[in-house]
Amino acid sequence: MSAIKPPKFELAFLGPRFWPVWLGVLVLYTLTWLPLSVIRKLGAVAGRLIGLIVPKRVKVAKRNIALTYPELSEAEVERLTRENTRRAGMALFETAMGWWWPSWRIKRHFTLEGYEHVEAAMAQGKGIFGLALHNMNLEFACRGVGYIHPSIAFYRKHNNPLIDYLQYHGRARSNKYMIHKRSAKSLIAALDAKELCLYLPDQDYGRAQSVFVPFGGVEKTATSTATLMFAKRANCVPMIFTSQYTKNGYKVKIYPPMPELAELEPEPALTLLNEHVASIVAEQPESYLWMHKRFKTRPYDNDPSLYD
Repeated sequence: MSAIKPPKFELAFLGPRFWPVWLGVLVLYTLTWLPLSVIRKLGAVAGRLIGLIVPKRVKVAKRNIALTYPELSEAEVERLTRENTRRAGMALFETAMGWWWPSWRIKRHFTLEGYEHVEAAMAQGKGIFGLALHNMNLEFACRGVGYIHPSIAFYRKHNNPLIDYLQYHGRARSNKYMIHKRSAKSLIAALDAKELCLYLPDQDYGRAQSVFVPFGGVEKTATSTATLMFAKRANCVPMIFTSQYTKNGYKVKIYPPMPELAELEPEPALTLLNEHVASIVAEQPESYLWMHKRFKTRPYDNDPSLYD
């Protein structure tokens, strides 16, 4: 299997070029030692700053929410967008917590629900194809899952080498290894080896790799066919994972297996998947990553953008 080689620490990281990164690391690391209740208040403040610094992203989130939930009033869309922006501010701290919190503190604030679905698949000699939804607390959630069942995931190298070093080693603290995001063969091999592998099925990968099926109020949403390729070709059981906020921390929920993804034709299979994803996102919609253009790719070149 083609695991990414862990990046090594370089003396160049101590040079002036990287001092701003180290300053940010020092501030974040120090703040994450505060009680979680205080960190969440700081996250809300950071969310308000995000609204001022990157208003275009907030506009995208608002548009996505309105498109997905056409039944909401304008006031309800505004409220959900504000809450989502606050959660985006908290995501900065959750990334730092996921990378640097000690094990005992992660375990104190983390619970896992539905692990029996993983155990049942393992008993059948299957790999677990974990379809992880793009919630903003995903970094923390993945660290927590690793203490119960170390996992494998696709990895995108960061352009800044110091951040890449910190990101890789932060994510690897409780999990096994990572695979290059373009190495489909490696992910299939890991699933065939009965590993728990995490994959993000709810992104827009472009027209060539997609089928257009409904998601929420958008009738034709670009939905990746790669999900079905893995489900069909690997010896695995697909099941959705999602991370949610709780009063005292975070919870990952694992939903019942979806063997239909390997059995149905692409359009009905991905329609079913999107129905499940939309239903699960609706459990805690303020946590979802609405700030990326989920509906960017349209079925045809001359179709008008949904973001104009």
